[in-house]
Order: sequence, then structure tokens, then C-alpha cells
Amino acid sequence: MNYDLIVIGSGPGGYVAAIRASQLGMKVGIVEKAEIGGVCLNWGCIPTKSLLKSAQVFEYLNHAQDYGISIEGKATADFSAMIKRSRDVAAGMSKGVQFLFKKNKIEVIEGTGKLTKDKKVEVTRGDGKKETIEAKNVILATGARSRQLPNLPQDGKKIIGYRKALSLEKQPESMVVVGSGAIGSEFAYFYNSIGTKVTLVEYLNNVVPLEDEEVSKQLGRSFKKSGVKVMTSSEVTSVDTSGDKVKVVVKTKKGEETIEADIVLSAVGIAPNIEDIGLEDAGVEVEKGRVKVDEYYQTTVKGIYAIGDIVPGQALAHVASAEGIICVEKIAGLDVEPLNYGNIPACTYTTPEVASVGMSEKAAKEAGYELKVGKFPFSASGKASAAGQKEGFVKLIFDAKYGEVLGAHMIGANVTEMIAEIVSARKLETTGHEIIKAVHPHPTMSEAVMEAAAAAYDEVIHI
Repeated sequence: MNYDLIVIGSGPGGYVAAIRASQLGMKVGIVEKAEIGGVCLNWGCIPTKSLLKSAQVFEYLNHAQDYGISIEGKATADFSAMIKRSRDVAAGMSKGVQFLFKKNKIEVIEGTGKLTKDKKVEVTRGDGKKETIEAKNVILATGARSRQLPNLPQDGKKIIGYRKALSLEKQPESMVVVGSGAIGSEFAYFYNSIGTKVTLVEYLNNVVPLEDEEVSKQLGRSFKKSGVKVMTSSEVTSVDTSGDKVKVVVKTKKGEETIEADIVLSAVGIAPNIEDIGLEDAGVEVEKGRVKVDEYYQTTVKGIYAIGDIVPGQALAHVASAEGIICVEKIAGLDVEPLNYGNIPACTYTTPEVASVGMSEKAAKEAGYELKVGKFPFSASGKASAAGQKEGFVKLIFDAKYGEVLGAHMIGANVTEMIAEIVSARKLETTGHEIIKAVHPHPTMSEAVMEAAAAAYDEVIHI
């Protein structure tokens, strides 16, 4: 079988690249060893958001009286039903991608793909049979897996990764979550909200440590208020799984503390899937554990490309999709602009939500900028008050000299939907005054963006 393009991996990088390539007239085949849609769609982004929505609805029911609604009896969380709904949502999305493949005449090749020395692709089927396919170009989009720590070995039973956390047979009474990035924080919120006793352990000084410090501290306070035990500047030194419970030894600034829990969730990052895909055979170079690529994602071997979690850059679904589109458009000979990794939004779907783009205040100061910083609390927002969601704020950072938006940092309800405004503003090189003069609808949460910009320039009205 001969193709213009073979894509290995059907996650948000691979399937988007394949569809765009087909739109551009290429004959495309995509190799996938598991579910169509990859980890993100089947075991990451989509099913976690389903669980988080279930948790949010559960919290609404428990606070129905706050909205003038009386409910007889007590709402209970049906853990197995939540898990089933999550799996059904993921399955539906996977079928949707399969439909898109048929619509765009993309051939799905089931099996494990591997590069060969002559730059072909060897596919090993589920029954062990092998076949070799050829293509003018190959894109590697093999994604990543949960990173394992030597002192926190995952056994899939008592010490688990994010994948198992999406499909536990029963709700644990207690859980220790190690790592408070997006994955760890989201699972900590979900399990805590449905009644599991959660301890969140973070090695650095604040939860979601890559976010602006004010946002991190706000989420930490929110977690503590909701009942999560938050342990920052702390490290898991050992675990003992020999008994009924897991004994977790945590080193803190005040000394060691032993915590007993039913389950330990290791959420300490990801490891790129670069093993056993034929990189050495094909002569593709690896640097610092990632595939080495140019700004259009060509590897050190002509005609072989790589995108997503296996290349340098943020390991995010939307980054992989953007890289895939840029890659195939370059292959097709279009005039392509390289991706600006400084303008990638990051979102954490806890309650409250967290969203950011660009520099933190600390990073902007360290870069030598003179700043104008504006902050608007949702406690002053009419829509937030009406919605009963006054927690959080919008913080905008501007270059005082030119008015450029250097960064945006948000925590509150629906902020993951609001951050795109600032991504577009930065892309279009919009200034602070242009944001102020862009009329925002009232009442909306998004008014806080306009008000935060106004606060930076001492023009804010509602605080």
C-alpha cells in the first residue's frame, strides 16, 4: 500500500493532521494500535471532563437551597454510573472521529507502527502478523503515558495512574494524589467532591505550580475550603502497599508524616512514547528525551515528521492539533507560519477553573518589562453574583511602554472559555486600551476581562 502520508497515532495530533492532509488532497493512512482518538479522547481530556461535570452537577444539587430550590431527600453520588457515563462519552467521541475518517477517505490501519531503516512503516497486527507500508511522508504522533517515579511504582491496584483513575471499580474512601498539575488537581477535585477523603501532595511551593502565583494560592485556598488536605513543599519518600491500606510517607518542612489511604494516584507528569517506534533504525535523532524537529516538525530525516507530546513544547492536546495542521500544510507546500509557543493557553478544569496564557507577573518582571497589572475580582461581577460563583479573579499583565498584553491569568467559573479572547488579542497584537474599548456584553463573566484591563490603566468602573 502506498500513501502520500502515513500518520502513526490517532490522538488529537494524529487525527487532526490526517484530516487536514486529506483536505489538501493527500492519500492518507493512519496507524492505531488501540482506540481511535488516542489517549486524550479515550483516557484523558474528554472522559475527565465528563467526570468533572458529574461532580459539578452533584455539587449543584447539594447547594440547591442556595438557589431557592428545595429537594426532598439527599443527593448521592453513584460512582459506577459516573464512570459509565464518562466511558460512554469517550466512546461516542471516538465513533465521531471514525466517522470523520470515513468522510475524509482516510484508511485506518489497525496495529502498532514502527519505522524501518528504509523509511517505510512496519505494522504489527494484533495477531502478530506484520506488513510493510510505504508513504512519501510519515508523521509520528505516538503521544505519551503516565510518568513513573522509582519511589512510586504503579501497580494498577493501590498505586495508579490517570488511566486507572478513570475506570476504578468502586469509589475509594481515601486517596493521596501526588502532583498538583492539571491532571492531579482535576482528579483531586473530582474525588473530593463526591466524598472521597483526598490529600494532595505537591513538591513545589504551590498547587498548579506553573500558574501565576496569585492564581496558585487562590486554588490552594479553594481546595482547602472544600475539604482537600493540601500539602505543598512536600515529597513522597516511600509507600508501603503490604497492608489493606497504602501507607504513604511524606517529607514536609516540619518533618515526616505518614498518611494511610485506599489509593495513591501518581500524577507527576508524562513520559513521551518514543520507544520501539524505530527511531534508531530510521536515523531519527532524539534530544533530551524528545524527538528533534525543526519549526515545521521535520525530524533529522527528510520525509519523517513528529508532533505532539514526543517533541519539545507544551504537552497539550490543542498544541498537538496545531502542530499537526502546520506540519501537513508545510508538506503540501503552503505558506505556513510557525507556531508561537508563547501564546498557548493552559486550562485546568477544577472548580474554580484555571486558565492562563503568556507570562506570569514574576516572569515578566524577570524579563525586564515595566508592567501595568490589572486585577478584577468576580465578587464584583453581576453575572458571577447571579450565578452564585463569586470566587476568583481575572488578572492581566501589560507592557507599560507599548501596551502589549504580556499575560493573562484567570481563576473562576467558565474562565477556560474566556481565555481564548486573550489568545486572539495577543495574536493580533492588541493593546490594553483596545481591550478596554471593546464593548463586552453585560452581564457576563467575560466583562471581567475588560474591567481587569481598565484596572491596569486606572480606568476601572466597578471596583
